Amino acid sequence: MAKSGKPTPKKNIQEKKAPVTQAPAAPRDWLPDSLTPKMTKTQSYSFWGLAALGLLVMIVLSLGSGINADDKFQCDYSKKLVNYYGTFGKDTAALNIPDGNMHLYGGFFEIVTGFANKALGFDQSMLAYHQVRNVTSATLAWVAMLCTALLAYTIAGWQAGLFTLILMLVSPRFVGDGFMNPKDIPFAAGYMMALYNMVAVLNRMPNPRRWNLIGLAAGLAIALAIRAGGLLSFAILFLFAGLHFLLKNGGFSAFSNSKSLSRYLLVFGSVAVAGYLVALLFWPFALQKPFSNPFVALSKFSDLEVKIRVLFEGENTMSDKTPWYYPLKWIFYTIPLGVIVGFFGSLLMAPRLMRHYNRLWIALVFFAGIFPVFYVIYKNSVIHDGWRHLTFAYPPIALAAGLFWNELTQLFQGKKPLQYAVMAAMGLSIIDAAAFIGMNPQYPYVYFNPMAGGIKGAFGKYETDYWGISTRQGIEWLEKQGILRPDMQETVIIATNMYYSTRQLTAKYGDKVKIKYLKWEKRCDDAWDYALYPTRFLDGATLQKGFWPPDNTVHMVQANGVPLLAVLKDNGRNCALGMAAMKVNDLPNAIELFKKELANVPDNDLAWVNLAQCYINSNLLEEAKAAANKALEISPDDAQANNLIGMYWMYKEDAAKAKAQFELSIKREASNPSAWYYLAIIAKQQNDTQTALNDLMKAIQIAPNFRPAYEMSAQIYEATGNPSAAQQFRAALGQMK
Repeated sequence: MAKSGKPTPKKNIQEKKAPVTQAPAAPRDWLPDSLTPKMTKTQSYSFWGLAALGLLVMIVLSLGSGINADDKFQCDYSKKLVNYYGTFGKDTAALNIPDGNMHLYGGFFEIVTGFANKALGFDQSMLAYHQVRNVTSATLAWVAMLCTALLAYTIAGWQAGLFTLILMLVSPRFVGDGFMNPKDIPFAAGYMMALYNMVAVLNRMPNPRRWNLIGLAAGLAIALAIRAGGLLSFAILFLFAGLHFLLKNGGFSAFSNSKSLSRYLLVFGSVAVAGYLVALLFWPFALQKPFSNPFVALSKFSDLEVKIRVLFEGENTMSDKTPWYYPLKWIFYTIPLGVIVGFFGSLLMAPRLMRHYNRLWIALVFFAGIFPVFYVIYKNSVIHDGWRHLTFAYPPIALAAGLFWNELTQLFQGKKPLQYAVMAAMGLSIIDAAAFIGMNPQYPYVYFNPMAGGIKGAFGKYETDYWGISTRQGIEWLEKQGILRPDMQETVIIATNMYYSTRQLTAKYGDKVKIKYLKWEKRCDDAWDYALYPTRFLDGATLQKGFWPPDNTVHMVQANGVPLLAVLKDNGRNCALGMAAMKVNDLPNAIELFKKELANVPDNDLAWVNLAQCYINSNLLEEAKAAANKALEISPDDAQANNLIGMYWMYKEDAAKAKAQFELSIKREASNPSAWYYLAIIAKQQNDTQTALNDLMKAIQIAPNFRPAYEMSAQIYEATGNPSAAQQFRAALGQMK
């Protein structure tokens, strides 16, 4: 018996046992072994029922969508690809397209839809041809949505998958692009298919399911067979497969595990090779040099070659001059509030998400959504038309939001009222976006969220229908009015800046309908009966001041009360006739015709500016200034009107005011060679020949065929004793047509 009243301490049994060999703790924390529980029957019905309904709605709504303006290039490429494969490579037109860069894109979408249309007997002049493309695009958009939801389910369970699917289905920009975007939507589908199947494969290593391996290879192939940026999917695969291998096998010591290493290399090496080879089969340009041409294409697209005029923050600017935050602001203003709240909430909740779920997959979601956006900003890449080039990055962002809303309900586990409150909050945060799709099913891609003041708040500040999808509704209105009909006797002339879609939609009328391509600022250059003009390329100030649609509008296509497209009617063709009279220097007649036009259409800025030109050519200076100012009230950025005010001050011999006006003109419209030319005249008059020559060179850089700049340069060089330089400019003049 022990002498003390305290119990005798027991011997530590653990000390006698042999130490237990365990896997390192860190890898198991990062990569839990348990797979996501299977859905119950009720859960499965809910998830797959909603998914099936979503597919049906996407397909049905896509049939009512218009034609993407870029389809001019896409459909031409599709035709060339069909010919290439149909002739077993003998027709090589698809290998190099000199008037564009379509050959640098993979041809998966164009080949599939091209052969489908050929089998069905449809051609580009038929609406059904474009509906085949739209239905295919809608199906691929649904694939992207489904894979996003399945990835959320794989990471965090059934409810996370359901929430993510709902968020994707009520994302108007993604849904709307899904109806008619043959580049960005298929690319997003391949991207998300690859991500989902990659996680599914890695979760079951070393014995993944066959269907997930096929799905992973297919996702990689589709992404690369759409555009060279699909190489990012391969990079993500190798990055996260490598991390998974290290974390699953104890860090860098894992390289000593030759059996596991060889299994990873075999599985993912085989899948990557298969995906790459399949992609090449859909891409003739890449097939020519399989190991270099995809990277050539990638290098060209990392700095988008096409630069266009865009509307951003109320200012019209070139797409290579937009601020660094251009894509961020566009995304922030055009995705549902529920996704915004959910995404930023997921960032704040990241530590909790990391604790509760596989940390590697949480990191993957954030990386897949955030990296592409910030890489574009870092590279200062040229993007335009909002954030459509980053469409593929949106599903992971929506997935992160779905994880947040799901985790918020888990935070209140056992407290049903609070969980229902969270679900209600999520519902309220997306109801605006869902309603927009329901109210504007033909073009939901023009959506702006309440942070931008809705589409009404964005009007005149940001692009709306930049692809001219609404031309279909404009044509359908003309048909409902009986203006376009099969039995019409007289030819109807339609002017538009969306030539391709308008031409295809009216092709069924044959030569009874003629389409004339006229830019908005050139709409008086030719005669027409009706015109279809969306807001694309219009001055933001004109839109904000309410000078559009113009007074000769007979119909508007609207979204939530905001005009997307105006159908105009020309009464008397006075503006076009006035332009014709002005070209032959019949100024009195031109002046009268422009006055008649303005009596019918008081807000026709082109009539005002050309009336001002006639006045100044007639030495009616005060009348010219008044007419030019009226034009500037309607369109403040109009280069010709601004230049005419400058010319007015030149005629008044006020060089200081003239110079200030031309500088203002250049500020408002950078591509304005005439303003630089007039500045050169002022500098020459002030005997500042070097400044004059510099200004003339800027005019020539903007407009290489601007003859007056060459002539004045030659004159200045002759006057300053440099005949060889003068001869160079005269030789350049001689080579111009």
